[in-house]
Amino acid sequence: MKTINIEQLREMLVGGATLLEINKAYVDSLNVFPVPDGDTGTNMSMTMASAVREISDLETTEIDVLVSSFARGSLKGARGNSGVILSQIIKGLSTVIGETKEITTKVFAKALAEATDVAYSAVTKPKEGTILTVIRFIAEQSKSIATRHSGFIAFFEAIIAKGEEILAKTPDMLPVLKAAGVVDAGGKGLLLVIQGFYNILAGIPMEPVNLLGEGETELDALDNFVGDIHDLANIKYAYCTEYFIVNLKNSTTEEDIVILRDRLLTLGDSVIAIGDLSMIKVHIHTNEPNKALKYALILGELDKIKIENMLEQNRELIKKKEANKKQMAMISICTGTGLANIFKDLQVDTVIEGGQTMNPSVEDILNVIERINSDNVIVIPNNKNIILAAEQACELTKKTVRVVKTENIPEGIAAAIAFDINEDIDVAVDNMISAYGEVAYGEITYAVRKTKMDGFDLKEGDIIGITGKKIVAKSESVKEVVMSVLESIVDDEKAVVTLYYGEGVTEDDANILKEEIAAKYEDMDIELYFGGQHHYYYLVSAE
Repeated sequence: MKTINIEQLREMLVGGATLLEINKAYVDSLNVFPVPDGDTGTNMSMTMASAVREISDLETTEIDVLVSSFARGSLKGARGNSGVILSQIIKGLSTVIGETKEITTKVFAKALAEATDVAYSAVTKPKEGTILTVIRFIAEQSKSIATRHSGFIAFFEAIIAKGEEILAKTPDMLPVLKAAGVVDAGGKGLLLVIQGFYNILAGIPMEPVNLLGEGETELDALDNFVGDIHDLANIKYAYCTEYFIVNLKNSTTEEDIVILRDRLLTLGDSVIAIGDLSMIKVHIHTNEPNKALKYALILGELDKIKIENMLEQNRELIKKKEANKKQMAMISICTGTGLANIFKDLQVDTVIEGGQTMNPSVEDILNVIERINSDNVIVIPNNKNIILAAEQACELTKKTVRVVKTENIPEGIAAAIAFDINEDIDVAVDNMISAYGEVAYGEITYAVRKTKMDGFDLKEGDIIGITGKKIVAKSESVKEVVMSVLESIVDDEKAVVTLYYGEGVTEDDANILKEEIAAKYEDMDIELYFGGQHHYYYLVSAE
């Protein structure tokens, strides 16, 4: 597919809006600025919905008519900063696409460049790490991508990959994103729109994004994070003010729009004044909304006025956070979606991704402690290399934090099972320590290099079994090593054997192994769970 016709383009525009609508709650969940501009996903989705309504009954065979109507609809429905910036991206795309009779990948790349310029010009103080960064990076890469790929399927696949690449870096550009453990919501919303374009051309159904990643998901990180709640004293401008200027006076010029923007800049911040002589969209945070409206009346009539009190919104958010505050909360550290889900099922509030080869930093742990909605927090590290970092994080917070020094996953699970939210935190910790003290543990992994250790001559790739800090088995068979490890940790006092199988092990193979273990240990309960952990075929425990 080397060109796009008007019907395909219409379907793409609707497809972009559809995928964003399906996933707006997910984008909302990434939003760290719920005050004052509402929810990013909802705002962007409503902006796109307005654009789609504008073309829903439009009968035309002209591409320029279609895209200009779509752009006008997006501006009319633009909500909040994210929606307004999206409308400007659409305006830039429409400007270039509307000038051509044949839409190729090179034309689309040119349109992305124009979209970037228009979006950046609409924002008085552009900030990197936002939707602006994502559109700019995609545009910069798209020119060379279009040179390599004249087909739209390959072109969109490549620019989406570049978009995801820069989106993953946004937390390093904006500290508030890093603290919240999320990527930029506006950037993600934009990528969903572009993904919707691609899905239409590739014949892919529109579906919700997969919310589950390894360990902590973005939504997990936000379960206990109530946005960027400002100190009331630090909200400089109290009123989020938005409106349209319509039916502009005949005497109004393009220069008057620039003058209006300059006047608004003297009244507050987050100023956007965009449009043309047919309609102007204004957004500002100010303490003088009356003056913001008065300046606009010089140019024309006002429509769809919205003034929101950010101080009151912030009070409500703080009230909500206080009402939902837990008496005590738990944080666990592990790697693997299965293990993360097990901990969540055991009342763990937040799971931080980490473990062997990927220890979280003191700052990573501290950030989660600070945003969790409780003044009393218990950390379960599940790895001896993480315990010290967890203890250091405790020293940097004013909250009451205790570290239950679990060194492996089965110990952590036993501790979490024993957790009692109704106890004093120190009593709860003592109970958790007692619970994991009797757990015997082993792990099955592979040698990464040739060496001699614990009486074994190892070569790279050998399957090895470890209990404590000692290698107790070596084989080319995972099953043989599991059986040897069990012989090391099972005794007459043990009643339950639990296996957690990791990535690379199929459920069928794990069930076969479970049956063989059950046949050998007839008097014991054998439990099997998907762990999804990296590098370790099985984690096993006996208790």
